[in-house]
Amino acid sequence: MSDRENTTYYLDGLTAVVTGAAQGLGLGIVGQLAINGATVIIADLQIEKAEIEAGRLQERGLSVDGIYLDVTDSKGVTTFFNRVVDNYKRLDILVNNAGIGQNVNPIVELEDSEWARVLDVTLTGTFYCCRAAGRIMEHQESGSIVNIASINGQSPAALVAAYNVAKAGVISLTKTLALELAAYSVRVNAVSPGPVYTEFNKTVMSQRCESLNISEDQMIERIRNTIPLGRWGEPTDIAQGVTFLCSPQASWITGEVLRVSGGLEGVSATPPKRKS
Repeated sequence: MSDRENTTYYLDGLTAVVTGAAQGLGLGIVGQLAINGATVIIADLQIEKAEIEAGRLQERGLSVDGIYLDVTDSKGVTTFFNRVVDNYKRLDILVNNAGIGQNVNPIVELEDSEWARVLDVTLTGTFYCCRAAGRIMEHQESGSIVNIASINGQSPAALVAAYNVAKAGVISLTKTLALELAAYSVRVNAVSPGPVYTEFNKTVMSQRCESLNISEDQMIERIRNTIPLGRWGEPTDIAQGVTFLCSPQASWITGEVLRVSGGLEGVSATPPKRKS
């Protein structure tokens, strides 16, 4: 069976941008949107990696390009989206996937620089992209934006306050923009993924393992046991949810947060006292 024969939601003729998409969840989303017929741009700081992954997808007959984007550069973001319209004539889909994890630390020990680092990429970068794409879609009077949030944005986990706050902000931004763009037939939604074992999660996982003095395998199993459906997520699980929200089948859905987490609502474990 070909990729195309496995398609449910058709996005033929649409142009999509996925930020932070040279690897992990973002790359999975790019592949799914392209399989469903969209022309997709991998927008990433890691331009060489983005171009390599775009080339691999092109070899499968998919329409994918890699273009440099730093989501923390306000003027650069505006220039990027204007060039997308110049080169591709339209912007139909934006998936704001770019984000970074936080070094595991309690709030009382959280450095200014770490707080700013996480919010600059994960929240402010999403705002810059929403603003630039929103202007274009408002003028078109069509389009769909999907922001990648997190279950942490709805049910905060200890020791990653900056990440929790950034993702909660993404959810609030999503709902606000959905109201403001509704009159222009532009839909704005969010997807809150649960645990997916990507490079993004591995970094945070190793820090949590160290703080709890357990092995990575033990941590993986501990998390798996908390997920009602009994398994970790895969990038394709998240990509399918995103693709649905971008598709015509979701034409009466806006301002929503779709939790794709195997039933897991959040991790609220209380950490023990720290050693003085």
